[in-house]
Amino acid sequence: MKLSIIFLFGFFFSSSVLADNSINEELKAAISNFLPDVEIDSIQPTPIKGLYQVVIGPDIIYMTQDGAYVIKGEILDINQRKNLTEDVRADGRVKLLNDINKDEYIEFVAKDAQDAIYVFTDIDCAYCRKLHRDVPELNARGISVRYLAYPRAGVDSAVGQEMSRVWCAENRQEALTAAKNRESIEAEACDDPVAKQYALGRKLGVRGTPSIYLQNGRNLPGYLPPDEIAKQLKNSK
Repeated sequence: MKLSIIFLFGFFFSSSVLADNSINEELKAAISNFLPDVEIDSIQPTPIKGLYQVVIGPDIIYMTQDGAYVIKGEILDINQRKNLTEDVRADGRVKLLNDINKDEYIEFVAKDAQDAIYVFTDIDCAYCRKLHRDVPELNARGISVRYLAYPRAGVDSAVGQEMSRVWCAENRQEALTAAKNRESIEAEACDDPVAKQYALGRKLGVRGTPSIYLQNGRNLPGYLPPDEIAKQLKNSK
């Protein structure tokens, strides 16, 4: 009897896997018909019967099982008061943020660090300078600030080159502060991570600076004062 139950369980499980694989291949084929050059990261069923979630880089779309209809938007779980689409985005961001080498971002470490935020920044950005002036207060609240480069005009722009000098400076913290104060930076050329971080920002969906990411992957676009950042961090736990 036990062997029969195990066999039946294994049969249904393998049949389910085969069915899912078949659906995934059908959906991939359907997507390739109208988006031939995209790379699909994952296809997963949603809580809505017959609707599948398709992750393509920073974008998430939904497709019917037959591949005939595409829906772009958010799925909200009313009962749990959760944005299921944003949860998926956040999970993907966590993996990307955790892959950043510690020696590649410029960190202003809080003495008694309890939290950390990642900030995509541009030295030629008024609200980035405003946020930078808040760093001492954020540090005093136990929040470390980890800066990543995102020159909005592009890596090869004058600002992009200046940010490369910041990341190549002997004291990156001082260089970043000076650059935000419109002071020139002198530094020997190095194998800097600016282009890599800019590409990461685009993959994460950064549209402007500053763009703040919490360690759980949640995004806080634009400038926020220390009180609001602390509140968002508290609510994320």
